Amino acid sequence: MTSSPLDLASLAGKRVALWGWGREGRAAYNALRARLPQQPLTLFCSAEEAADAMAFGDPLLAIEHEAGGERLAAFEIVVKSPGISPNKPDALFAAARGTRFIGGTALWFGEHAGDGTMARTLCVTGTKGKSTTSSLLAHLLRAAGLRTALAGNIGLPLLELLDARADAWAVELSSYQTRDVAASGARPAIAIVTNLFPEHLDWHGSEARYIEDKLALVTEAKPHVAVLNAADPRLAALQLPDSDIRWYGDARGWHLRGDALHRGDAFVMDTATLPLPGRHNRSNLCAVLTALEAFGLDALALAPHAATFQPLPNRLQPVGERDGFLYVNDSISTTPHATLAALELYRSRPVAVLIGGHDRGLPWDDFAVAMRTQVPRAIVTMGQNGPRIHALLEPVAATTGFALRAANDLADAMDQARAALPDGGVVLLSPGAPSFGAYKDYVARGRHFAQLAGFDPEAISGITGMGIA
Repeated sequence: MTSSPLDLASLAGKRVALWGWGREGRAAYNALRARLPQQPLTLFCSAEEAADAMAFGDPLLAIEHEAGGERLAAFEIVVKSPGISPNKPDALFAAARGTRFIGGTALWFGEHAGDGTMARTLCVTGTKGKSTTSSLLAHLLRAAGLRTALAGNIGLPLLELLDARADAWAVELSSYQTRDVAASGARPAIAIVTNLFPEHLDWHGSEARYIEDKLALVTEAKPHVAVLNAADPRLAALQLPDSDIRWYGDARGWHLRGDALHRGDAFVMDTATLPLPGRHNRSNLCAVLTALEAFGLDALALAPHAATFQPLPNRLQPVGERDGFLYVNDSISTTPHATLAALELYRSRPVAVLIGGHDRGLPWDDFAVAMRTQVPRAIVTMGQNGPRIHALLEPVAATTGFALRAANDLADAMDQARAALPDGGVVLLSPGAPSFGAYKDYVARGRHFAQLAGFDPEAISGITGMGIA
């Protein structure tokens, strides 16, 4: 059920709190102050974050450190940062007593919804591929001569572009944000869903809830056009009576035959040399071209511009070669399925893959089964879930012959990977798990990997194209 429309003005006079003071939290604060300069606000944040918030010198901003259920229930609206789960006991307690939890994404959509239709907004979500898809979409929209915004989960909060104007908006949404679109009362022009695999189970509470939350972008926000991957069984089973479904990965539309890009039966071009490593990334091109057609553009004419796309960091990113080793940074890999896709790309080369990190309870059984046929030279486990994965892989390693090693940290893992490749090869960081605990985020993990490999972390970190161009 879509909630009533919600914009910044509708919060006037209500009891409003902010929960979280990362970049999204600060963007929400600035947006609220821009529209409601006299609105009292309460901020729930850590003691470390409080000093930064106090520097604003805002007498109408109260700062508290403990966001307990009773305290949250004192507010009508809580604008929370995306990483804070609404399924936490304290949030559920407050929600049961009438507190409404929303994110900054809902406020941006509500602010721009007008009569409910957002004719220039193209949303992208999916377990994997959403950042590449969003960036490639923005790249080709700009190639069409449109002033295009690239924002959202990719690293630029939408509320930082509160009053910006663009011909087209390419908006990446995580599973933490998809319900915000429905909550805003907005109806996007186009919504792309790339694929669905279990992820973020600790935030959502279950695989079923993760799928439900992710699909809210198409089932509840009801975009005019839903661009869906026909090769994904969960997506292929969807029925969306309120949306026009455009399929990709289907022989009747944009799809791949090997490396050959086709539109129906018509060959369009060879994708082997495009800066889109891995078949899954070239499949994202099919999603983008389908969306461009739905947006009324000539996708056939725009397809060749994919050759000038700049790949995103931390996504199957070759950092460089040294002493016979190619170092590949796939730090964005946070599911076993992503690791399998990375290994497929290097199937023909001797590879040692580094896996493991924060344990969200995702099953690695399918990965273990795949390692019976998709055999790397070595697997090095690390991180919180490293011992669990290691134990699962031990009987597989005993029968297939790949080297299985356990590491204390990333530096140790890289040493062990090199030792397992005496004649050189690919050292692949594709952990299949988040970086929490050991690193601030996957970007910091990728930067450390580059540094340990002997390369400049600054040279591999930037995402180009965010903002409006």
